[in-house]
Amino acid sequence: MIIVGICGASGSGKSTLARRIQESLTCNCIIIGQDCYYHNFAHLPFEERVHLNYDEPSIFDYDEMLRDIDDLQAGKPITRKGYDYAHHLRDDSSELIDPPEVLILEGIHMFHDPRLLERMSLKVYMHVDIDVCLLRRIRRDMKSRGRTIDSITEQYMETVKPMYEKYIANYIKVADFAIMRGGKNNMAIDCISAYLTTKVLAESFQRDAARAEEAPEPTTDLS
Repeated sequence: MIIVGICGASGSGKSTLARRIQESLTCNCIIIGQDCYYHNFAHLPFEERVHLNYDEPSIFDYDEMLRDIDDLQAGKPITRKGYDYAHHLRDDSSELIDPPEVLILEGIHMFHDPRLLERMSLKVYMHVDIDVCLLRRIRRDMKSRGRTIDSITEQYMETVKPMYEKYIANYIKVADFAIMRGGKNNMAIDCISAYLTTKVLAESFQRDAARAEEAPEPTTDLS
């Protein structure tokens, strides 16, 4: 299984890039968003959950994500994780995800845990102007996450921008390369797709060669 990590600011186009890469591949590819692995704070009242810092690295359950990745690499299915943005609660399901040939991991702190970095064959950073990211975030949160402009503004000033400057902007240092202009950069998508297709074919060839070596030699009947 080939693992691709996509990291960058909120609104930089990570999810769009992941979907475009997935659509460009002919092999089996799945996407897992880091947002699905928030720690669950169901024990807290909604008023407290609203004011948690959802942009700091420790808000995510890296151990749970690593267990799922390791299971997929071992050929085991995992259950689909999810998150309810309107109520700030985990929203997991019993739906099974089978091990793919390509696994794309995307999130604002996808490059934070060194154990995740070790598992990635390719690390991509979305290098997009932070003001553009903010405008995209406003449009997304109001349209699909039930947020008001006041709540978006408050969260941006209190947590999003400070965490970007402290952590996310620095993740570019561990990336293999950076993508400009967001998730609709066709040249970047073509390059990544070509790289992954080559890797998938190479892994398939290696598996076939290993099976051929392990297969017993045919016996000759001398009777």
